[in-house]
Amino acid sequence: MAGWWQKLRRLVREDEPPADEAGLSEEFKARYLSFRKLLAANNKALELMAEMEAAAGGGRVFGMSFLRARATALGVSVFTMASQLERLAPGKYPGLLPRLKQIQNRLEDILAPAEAPDGDDLVLPLAGLDQRRADEAGAKMANLGEMRNRLGLRVPPGFVITAAAWRLLLESSRLGEEIWRLQQAADMENAAELFTLSSRLRQLIVQAPLPPALEEALERAYASLAQEAGGPVRVSLRSSAIGEDSAEASFAGQYATQLNVAPEFLASTYQEVAASFFNPQAMHYRLMRGLRDDQLAMAVGCLAMVGGVSGGVAYSVNPLDPADRSVHLTAAWGLPRMVVDGEAAGDRFVLSREEPPGVLVRVVEDKQSELVCRAEEGVCRLELTGERAGQPCLSDEQAVEVARAALELEAHYGAPQDVEWAYDQQGRLVLLQCRPLRPAESGHAAPASATPGGSRPEPLLGGGVTASPGSGAGPVHWVAKDADALTFPPGAVLALSRPSPRWAVLAGKASALVSARGGAAGHLATVCREYGVPALFSLGPDLERLEQGAEVTVDASGRAVYPGRVEGLDSGGTDRPGLLAHSPVRRLLGSALEVIVPLTLLDPDSTEFEPQRAQSLHDITRFCHEKSVKEMFAFGKEHRFPRRAAKQLYYKVPMQWWVLDLEDGLAHEVSGKYVKLEDIACTPMLAVWEGMTAIPWEGPPAMSGRGLASVLFEATANPNLTTGVKTRYANRNYFMIARHFMNLQSRFGFHFCAVEALAGPRRRENYLSFSFKGGAADSARRLARVRFVGEILQARGFALEMSEDNLRARVERAAQESILDAVKVVGYLLMHTRQLDMVMADPRSVAYYREKIEKDLDRLAAGEAAPAA
Repeated sequence: MAGWWQKLRRLVREDEPPADEAGLSEEFKARYLSFRKLLAANNKALELMAEMEAAAGGGRVFGMSFLRARATALGVSVFTMASQLERLAPGKYPGLLPRLKQIQNRLEDILAPAEAPDGDDLVLPLAGLDQRRADEAGAKMANLGEMRNRLGLRVPPGFVITAAAWRLLLESSRLGEEIWRLQQAADMENAAELFTLSSRLRQLIVQAPLPPALEEALERAYASLAQEAGGPVRVSLRSSAIGEDSAEASFAGQYATQLNVAPEFLASTYQEVAASFFNPQAMHYRLMRGLRDDQLAMAVGCLAMVGGVSGGVAYSVNPLDPADRSVHLTAAWGLPRMVVDGEAAGDRFVLSREEPPGVLVRVVEDKQSELVCRAEEGVCRLELTGERAGQPCLSDEQAVEVARAALELEAHYGAPQDVEWAYDQQGRLVLLQCRPLRPAESGHAAPASATPGGSRPEPLLGGGVTASPGSGAGPVHWVAKDADALTFPPGAVLALSRPSPRWAVLAGKASALVSARGGAAGHLATVCREYGVPALFSLGPDLERLEQGAEVTVDASGRAVYPGRVEGLDSGGTDRPGLLAHSPVRRLLGSALEVIVPLTLLDPDSTEFEPQRAQSLHDITRFCHEKSVKEMFAFGKEHRFPRRAAKQLYYKVPMQWWVLDLEDGLAHEVSGKYVKLEDIACTPMLAVWEGMTAIPWEGPPAMSGRGLASVLFEATANPNLTTGVKTRYANRNYFMIARHFMNLQSRFGFHFCAVEALAGPRRRENYLSFSFKGGAADSARRLARVRFVGEILQARGFALEMSEDNLRARVERAAQESILDAVKVVGYLLMHTRQLDMVMADPRSVAYYREKIEKDLDRLAAGEAAPAA
C-alpha cells in the first residue's frame, strides 16, 4: 500500500507546475546554449582527429606547423566540451578537468621543441672538426674536417659559424618567437603563402642586429684564417645546416652559397646565408621530407676561396642506376657552380673502379662559358671562344685522381658518395664538399619495348640528359619567375630554361621536369631523384616548341618527349618514394595520435565509464558528449518542468520513443505527456522516421540452428547485452530535437546506436554522425554485420571508422537536402539491419539482403517509397 502511495505522490509532483517557470525557462536556454557549444566543439574535435589520422595514413604532406596548429585547436575544442559540461552539471564530474589536463600535458610533452645539442662555441676552426661535431658544425663542414684531419685530403682552410651562433642570433631581439608565430599562422602547402612567409622571415634575419659576441668571434676567426692563408683572403660562405648533406636528406642547393666575399662583408653575408634557412625551396623541402625545424639549425662554413681552373661533381657510383658501380664525373671550366646550379651539362667521364681507375667513357661538350673569380668584380661569367670551348676540362690523369678521391671517401664512409671538387691555379685537386649519394631506385624506368601495344607517336623532342629516371605526363607549365610558380598546377610538367635549385619548391608537385640546360650532376637533378620525379635536361632551344598547357608525356629514361598521353608512360613510371613514411614529423604525429585517438570509454552504462579512466582526448570527447545528452534529458524531470521534460511519442499507439524539444523542434506548444508525429517540426527527425517507416520491415531473418545457438549463447554469456541493465536509457529511444538538429540515442534489442544531425541553411555547419555497436550473435557475425553496413554507407558517400564491432560514419559540410537524404539512409538501416548479424555466416542470405537493401535505398532516394500509413 505504501508503494502505491509513493507512486501517486510522485505522479502528482511531476504534474505540479514549477515554482519559477520564467526562471527555469531562462536556465534551460542557458543550458541549451552550452549544449550547442559543446556539440560544435565535439564536431570540430572529430574533424581535427580525422584530419590528423588522414595525414598519418599518407594522405598529405605536412610539417610541424600543421601538427602543432591541429593539436592546439584540438586541445581548445576538447577543453570547451569539458567546460560546457561543467556548466550543464556544476560539480557533478570533478575528475573531468584534472584528467583532461593530464592527457593534455602528455601531448604537450610529445610536441615540445627539441632540446638544443651540447656546445656553445660560436665559431670552430676547420682544424678542430670531424664527424663527431656534426651537431655543432653541420655535416658539410664536419665532413670537410674529417677529410682534412683524418684522411689527409686537401680542402680549403676555414672555419664554421656554428649552430650555437644561429641560436644566439634567433634569441637576440626575440626573433625566434616572432618566427614561430608567423610559421604557425601560415599554410605551408599554399605556394603564395609560402613565398610571402619566406620573404618575411628572411628579412627578419638579415635586418636583425648581429649580437656583439658573434661579431667579435667572426673577426677573430677571420684573422686566424688570414694568418693561415698568408694574408687577406676572400672567402666563400656556404650553408652547413644541421640535417644537410645527411644520408636521409641532401638539401642539394636548397640553401645559399656566396662566393668571393671580401672581409668587410663577412658579417652581413653570414646573415644572408643564415637567412636562406627560410628560402622557399628549403622550407618546402623540409615539409616534403617531414623534418622538424626545431631539430635543425643553420651553421655556416667560411672557406678560403678557391679560384678554380676547372671543377665539378664526382659520383662514386652511377646516380641513375645503383647496379652500375662505375665512377661518374661531370666537369666544367672555372668554378663548379656551372655544374651544380644547372648552367650546363658539362663534360662527362665514366671510370672503372679498379686500381688504377680507367677512363671508360669520355663525352666532351661544346662549352659556352665559365665562372671565374675577380678581385673587384666578384664572380663573373666569361664567354669561351676558340679551341678551349671544345677541349676537355680534365686530362685523363686528373679524372683518375678525382675518381680515386671519390672511391677513397666511399671506402671511408662505407657508402656511395657525391663529391664536389675543383682544380686550383696551381693544378692541385681541392675537395669542397662530400655527402652520401642516394642513387635513383632501380626499376623506375621501363625499356622502350615495354610499352603496351609496342607503338608510340613520333616524339616532339629527343635527346638530352636523363637527370632522374622514369616517366610522367601532364600539361606543360613554363616557370621563369615566382609569379609563374604561384599558378603551377599539381601534376603538370615543369618546363624550365635552366634547372635552378630554387624550383625544387615545385618538383614535388610535378609529374615530370624538362629543361633546356643542365645535367644529372646539378642540385635540382639530385632533388628530383630524391623525390622520384622524372627529369630530362639539356634539351636545348628545341624545348621552346612545348606550348603552355599542351599535354605531353616525358620519358626521361628513354630521353624523349611525346605529344599527348602515351599509354604505359602516362601514369608516372617512377614509383615515388614515401618521403614522409619514417620522417621525424610522421613519427611525432604517430606518438601524438596515441594520446589523441584511441577510444576506450565505450559503454556509457558501465561503472567504468568515468573521466578518471579516460586514456585519450577521444575518450574525453566521448564522455562529454554522452553525459551532455543525459543532462539535457534530465533537466525537465529534475526541476519538475513539464515544458522541458521528455514526451512520449504517440504513433498509432504509445511507443518507447521519447522526445525532448530543445528549442523549436515542435510545430507548436504540446501539453501533456504525449507528442504525435504531426507535432514534430524537426526536419532531421522527420527524415530518420521516413527512412525507418517508408518500407515495411520484413521481420527477423530466418536463422539456422547454429545462428540461433550463437544468439542464445551471447545473450546468456555477455551481461552487457541484456536489456535488463538498470538504466532508464536501456530500453527507450530518445530524440533531442530543434528545427534543424536531432540527437537520437537508440537501442533496438541488442543493438546500440546514436545518430546526430544538423541540417540547416549554412552548408559548412551541417553534418551527420552515426555510430553503431553491438549485436546478439558471436563476434565474427557482429564484425561481418558492421562491415556489411559500412560498405553500404561508404558506397553512399559516408566517411567511415571501424573498430572491432563499432562503426562510426559521418557526412560533413553537405547541403541541407543532402544531409536529410543521408539521414533517411541511416533511418532505413536502423530498422532493416536488425538481427542481420545472425545470418552473416550464410553467404546466400548476405547476398539476398545486400541486393534488397540496395534496391530499397534506391527507391527511397527516388521518392518511390512512402511511409506506411
